[in-house]
Amino acid sequence: MIHDSIEDFLASLPRTGALAGLDLGTKTVGVAVSDGLRRIATPLLTVRRTKFTEDAAKLKAIAAERRLVGIVLGLPRNMDGSEGPRAQSTRAFARNLVQVLPLPVGFWDERLSTVAAERALLEADTSRKRRAEVIDHVAAGYILQGVLDRLDWLGREGGP
Repeated sequence: MIHDSIEDFLASLPRTGALAGLDLGTKTVGVAVSDGLRRIATPLLTVRRTKFTEDAAKLKAIAAERRLVGIVLGLPRNMDGSEGPRAQSTRAFARNLVQVLPLPVGFWDERLSTVAAERALLEADTSRKRRAEVIDHVAAGYILQGVLDRLDWLGREGGP
């Protein structure tokens, strides 16, 4: 149910249905969702992390409410492409999450997603306070939109 390859993840999904993108941090989880046709990622909310069981319950409620068919987790690779402690923590979170939320999970390289989100918020002249409130779920939107764009590209190229 956990897929290292984004192509394998996408192949495991039904043809339609919404996806969630998660930007996992130590204190928060940014959440973005797609439309059912998987064209547009929309930043949704930021979940303040507490215990895993409580975090998972919140994500499970979002999955039920939005009728999600899969989850994309941003994988925080180092700039050289290697995986450090944060990536291993993300993989552990995914292993625990699929035990309580049995949906396909894929990973997306999230390098620079927060930088891109910050830049977009600055260009939109968002106040510093508001940026701090929304940066995590805007970054999740960038992660999810990357996957949706890849899905669109695979569709045009003939698929996996």
